[in-house]
Amino acid sequence: MHEGRVAVTYDPSRPIGPQLRETLRQQIVQNDLPPGARISEAEIAKKFGISRQPVREAFIKLAEEGLVEIRPQRGTVVRRIDPDEVLDARFVREAVEADIVRMLAEKSDSDVVAELRRQVIEQRKAAETSAKDFILADELFHRTLAVGAGKESVWDIIQGLKAQMDRVRFLSFDLYQYDQLIAQHEMIIDSVEQGDARGAEDATRRHLRAVLDDLPSIMRANPEVFTPLTEGTHETRSIQRRNP
Repeated sequence: MHEGRVAVTYDPSRPIGPQLRETLRQQIVQNDLPPGARISEAEIAKKFGISRQPVREAFIKLAEEGLVEIRPQRGTVVRRIDPDEVLDARFVREAVEADIVRMLAEKSDSDVVAELRRQVIEQRKAAETSAKDFILADELFHRTLAVGAGKESVWDIIQGLKAQMDRVRFLSFDLYQYDQLIAQHEMIIDSVEQGDARGAEDATRRHLRAVLDDLPSIMRANPEVFTPLTEGTHETRSIQRRNP
């Protein structure tokens, strides 16, 4: 176990707790703070000249997302990625986003479609320059779907559920098939524009289920990052068939 180097800047005019939480969350999700890294409540408080209470609150929120483990008397460490939690998050996200695109297709807002097509152009540019930029562009695309369907608050809830999925995404840069992902986005847009609710739903489900295809390779390449799979579930058996 090693000490995690936490790089945090904050705006003193805003509450510090939420800023700390978001910065630490980003560093964990992007693997700047890897599994096993120890983060010190006392050291962060001292570094920024604040009390330990907002740091403690940030740690509690991160623990609720499954990103850190708070060990009394022993400190706080970044958790390994639980593949079962990744699969559960994918299951919930797929169900929610399938309904979101169905609702969006049923009203087929031309302004939303135009914005989504503009974003696809930006995704192609991002794919040529930076994997991180592409992930951020992808995130914006899915948020735009939710906002277009009038479900922005639901997307905010999903954000709290999919932290483990996001960690996997930042581990899988080398496996990204950008053309395929963008083509899937275009299929979703086409279905929404045509008012094809079933087609939009099916395209979204196929898009989000791709994690089942990539996860075995990511686990093989980064075994120290993951906890073992739980035996017996349908998705676990699917993963194991891909990960002999």
